[in-house]
Amino acid sequence: MPELPEVEIVKRSLLKTVNKAKIIGIKVRNKNLRYKVPLKLLSKIINKKILKISRRSKYLILHFRHALLLVHLGMTGKFLIIRKKDKHIFKTSFYYDLNILPKHNHIYFTLNNNFILIYNDVRRFGFFKIYEKKNIEEINFLKKLGPEPLSFNFNANYFNKSLKNKKKNIKNLLMDQNFVSGLGNIYVNEALFISKIHPLRFCKKIKKKEIENLLINIKKILKNSISKGGASIKDFGNIEGKKGQFQQHFHVYGKENEVCSRISCRGIIKRILISGRSSFYCCICQR
Repeated sequence: MPELPEVEIVKRSLLKTVNKAKIIGIKVRNKNLRYKVPLKLLSKIINKKILKISRRSKYLILHFRHALLLVHLGMTGKFLIIRKKDKHIFKTSFYYDLNILPKHNHIYFTLNNNFILIYNDVRRFGFFKIYEKKNIEEINFLKKLGPEPLSFNFNANYFNKSLKNKKKNIKNLLMDQNFVSGLGNIYVNEALFISKIHPLRFCKKIKKKEIENLLINIKKILKNSISKGGASIKDFGNIEGKKGQFQQHFHVYGKENEVCSRISCRGIIKRILISGRSSFYCCICQR
């Protein structure tokens, strides 16, 4: 599933061709996504201009004058942009396979700038929700989300207050979208490694200095990933066709049984399951 950096790259890719364009036609070929596509409400954005495109956590938000379109890419959702004059396809999504099958193209948005925006989703776990005259913070999917990890609000003071009487482990806390929004398995694994914190450490046993270090590393890793175009676990490419490169900088994710990348450590990377998700850590330097 795409995490914050990948969704941010999709947003930035869409901004280059979709933002400020008017939707002049919508064709829904398959309405059966995670939730049925709201055809009646979707028709209300025809002939409406996209005023802004934003991201909250792992959600994309298209802003119109009297409506918001909320999009979640699920596991395999992707946006494709086709230039009408030569049928050239621009890639914007995280899970991107060069052998795109048209049967998985579920929604077509025809724009007034000679582009067609297509939503393609093999597993159909993504979804579209449209809201009329709705404040973003009132949307059910968004209102309980924690602060953005790159925001000023995600700081040591917030972290320390949240840790009081926390009996869960640090991995599960960082994966909790109500605590911090947008972090996923890849970046939590990497941040805990850089911070030398074992994923099963109880939150209440983490020292203040370790928290400060962890915060710095989370923000650094996310910014680094965004600058490198995201993690191309499944051939992610942005609108210019450039693939993300952050996966080349993984220290632990997917590196089970490999030697720790720290020069001063000869530990072996182990893999365990935490709440059903693979967790990777060094058996020596993460305590």
